[in-house]
Amino acid sequence: MKQSGDRIRGARLVVLGGVAFLAAGCGNGQNALQPHSPQAGSIATLWWIMLGVSTFGLAVVVALLVASWFRRDREGRERPATVTVVVLGIAVPVLVIAALFSYSDIFLIRGTSAPSPTSLVAKRALKITVVGHQFWWEVRYPSGDVVTANEIHIPVRTPVVVSVTSSDVIHSFWVPELNRKMDLEPGRTNQVEIYASKAGKYRGQCAEFCGLQHAHMAFYVFADPPDVFARWLRDEARPATRTSQLFLDRCSNCHRIQGTPATAQVGPDLTHVGSRTTLAAGTITNTLAHMEEWIAHPQAVKPGNQMPELHLTDAQVHELATYLEGLK
Repeated sequence: MKQSGDRIRGARLVVLGGVAFLAAGCGNGQNALQPHSPQAGSIATLWWIMLGVSTFGLAVVVALLVASWFRRDREGRERPATVTVVVLGIAVPVLVIAALFSYSDIFLIRGTSAPSPTSLVAKRALKITVVGHQFWWEVRYPSGDVVTANEIHIPVRTPVVVSVTSSDVIHSFWVPELNRKMDLEPGRTNQVEIYASKAGKYRGQCAEFCGLQHAHMAFYVFADPPDVFARWLRDEARPATRTSQLFLDRCSNCHRIQGTPATAQVGPDLTHVGSRTTLAAGTITNTLAHMEEWIAHPQAVKPGNQMPELHLTDAQVHELATYLEGLK
């Protein structure tokens, strides 16, 4: 009976996760038809072209159906009907599909792919690495000292080459307003370019089902003015100035805080966790109350995640949350 109950609970979580994913895809600023980069603009243009062609094709089919209804009692007109079927039912669709395929290959796929390593764009681009985990995003900057989670900061109007890979299962990196999807595969590194034409906050999402909390595997891309980005990068490189014995005793087996004896890399790097806008990969906003809730009952906040219950007292939860919120 217990196994049956677990299966029912798991099925409910999958359904709820799917609903949450659909809601995330339809809101929260994730709109592929509001592009903020040349690459996303090309994708939106293709979508509108395909919508127009499909609408016209549907109108032709409906017109033929209406015409055939009024001509249903006539006989001896098979030849015009055969020509209509061959031309409009075979030749025209083949030509339209071939044209769309050629347009996609020439103007879309090539235009939205990462630049060649030898190109001028690649040489002046910012390069970062993103690793997908169940169910969060690890983000590494070139210096090696800057490691964050679930938030990516980039300078505005600057090409950024993102190298993506996975530590466990297949994930998919997708920022609809900045470029197309790119799969994260274990043992393989793929690349995608993101470019923001204006400063802002852009929501990204895992677009490949990867487990129960797939729907709650989001991230944000912050496109900042160059001076703001440079200041953020300098701040992120600074080690923590304080440590917590409680954190070292209960959390250091999984998490790293630069400048302290905590150097594990199982879970997210928490060196500057207090400065992040969300917790649990976009599941909840980053406040002291939510931090306490996340530490005390992680499976209630995000069922199926990899963070264990720590079984702390209320005082310990508050002490630990206060320490982490102070890491900015």
